[in-house]
Amino acid sequence: MIEFSELWAGGPRFSQEGGAFPMSSDSVLLADFAGLSGVRRACDLGCGAGVLSVLILARSPGISLAGIEIQPEAAALCRKNLAANGWDASKILTGDLRDHRKLFGAGAFDLVVCNPPYFPAGSGDMPADPALAAARSETVCTLADVCRAAAFLCRNGGAFALVHRPERLAEVMCAMSEAGFAPKRLRLACRRPDSAPSLVLIEGRRNGKPGLAIAPSLILYQPDGTDSDEIKRIYHLDERGCQDARNAFSRGDAHRQPG
Repeated sequence: MIEFSELWAGGPRFSQEGGAFPMSSDSVLLADFAGLSGVRRACDLGCGAGVLSVLILARSPGISLAGIEIQPEAAALCRKNLAANGWDASKILTGDLRDHRKLFGAGAFDLVVCNPPYFPAGSGDMPADPALAAARSETVCTLADVCRAAAFLCRNGGAFALVHRPERLAEVMCAMSEAGFAPKRLRLACRRPDSAPSLVLIEGRRNGKPGLAIAPSLILYQPDGTDSDEIKRIYHLDERGCQDARNAFSRGDAHRQPG
């Protein structure tokens, strides 16, 4: 029997199925960053067990959400996580996002989100588990594949938001532009105020006009190592029972640099 836990007091319920499908902290930051104003239909590319989908619906329950996930077991758990919160109307398809034309109609969504593999295929030592290897490195789909899928699925004027590594920012912006997205919002995440960025959050607009707004950096930790005020807000850490979820996300980061 699957056990579900609240991500924060009174918040959505979620299961990692005993740690088989660990949650990624990067998805939490992306769910907070994505612009949801005016969004009626959203698609989560490579949705995994559904933490990004669940958090987006926690912010805006009225959104009609869909997802694509290549791993059948992860897709099944995503459906269960959504159903556990009353969002079983969400349409989660088991499939390859490279086959996007066969899965959903062109321009079907106002917003597409993705927490993609970060590292080029062959970077460092890969995990023995093929699912973990695919989550970390572009062994199954590339950045260009993700952007092409998003461009097909996103309506004209719609948004595409993703999280990635700062050292690949130039590639991300080029891939988005080549797919027809104008980068419009960017935010860097830094572990501490004096640290170099460790993540980049970026949102593009389908056939949008040029013009990029760069937000102040998201600081994860105070100089003394405690969570920043913004991280406390994002993780609801001032509410009962949330530190366990914070720790679970930290342990479940699927994008650590291969060895």
